[in-house]
Amino acid sequence: MTRSEPGWELYRSFLAVLREGSLSAAGRALGLTQPSVGRHVEELERALGATLFTRSPQGLTPTETALELRAHAEVMAAAAAALLRAASGPADEVAGSVRVTASVVVGVEVLPPILAAFRRDHPKVAIELSLSNETEDLLRRDADIAVRMVRPTQGALVARHLGVIALGLHAHRDYLETHGTPACWDDLANHSLIGFDTETAIIRSLRARGRYFGREHFAFRADSDVAQLAAIRAGFGIGICQVGLGRRDPDLVHLLPGTLGFDLDTWLVMHPDLKSSRRVRLLYDHLALGLADYIRNGQ
Repeated sequence: MTRSEPGWELYRSFLAVLREGSLSAAGRALGLTQPSVGRHVEELERALGATLFTRSPQGLTPTETALELRAHAEVMAAAAAALLRAASGPADEVAGSVRVTASVVVGVEVLPPILAAFRRDHPKVAIELSLSNETEDLLRRDADIAVRMVRPTQGALVARHLGVIALGLHAHRDYLETHGTPACWDDLANHSLIGFDTETAIIRSLRARGRYFGREHFAFRADSDVAQLAAIRAGFGIGICQVGLGRRDPDLVHLLPGTLGFDLDTWLVMHPDLKSSRRVRLLYDHLALGLADYIRNGQ
């Protein structure tokens, strides 16, 4: 007897349970009832001849088979989403959806005015903005366009180097009026420092330059760049932010310029199959101009 091919809706529910941790949460995420999600998982298990979750009073625990299948289901989900975006508008028209991914700070602080200007000129284009400090896989079509802070390693992608975003130490004027302005790097030891809860590339770079501050030196610790920026703006202490963002805020002061020695290499990347899509190509070119202008004005 020939085994029937499981439909995408079964894998979709399976992936939602993996992501959300329970049938009820998966149902809410998908807009389905809990019993419907449960039936989908059971149908998939029968079709595959494998147990995907062990059931207990504590909930569902994925099996080794489920964990092995997750990466493949993620690829299917990305392909399904890309298919919907591709079908959202004709390739030769400036209409439809485009998905952009960027780091959290760039997505929250830098891209909104650039995207708003594009929207004014092209009101039929819907923009999906995915914010993550992880590098999403464009070849897998997790997104159509990506703003990356590292050189792309996938040679098949269309990539444009935009320059480097300078980082610098900043503090609010109110903080400096109360605690004084550091005159040299060593003075920072007497200030409230804002930094990461876990070690990052920036910290490792500073250590290599002999300008190391570890977790124990930070009076405010957060792994969120946005939270750190908010703490700087609130006058908590001294932290690192993009020089361009600091220049936009008259209350922020750039401290000890030239001493940090760490910049963000910035690239704009696009999936090669999307060069024929007019809306994607126009947004790519618009982002390149807007980000290059931001970088130029922030130096």
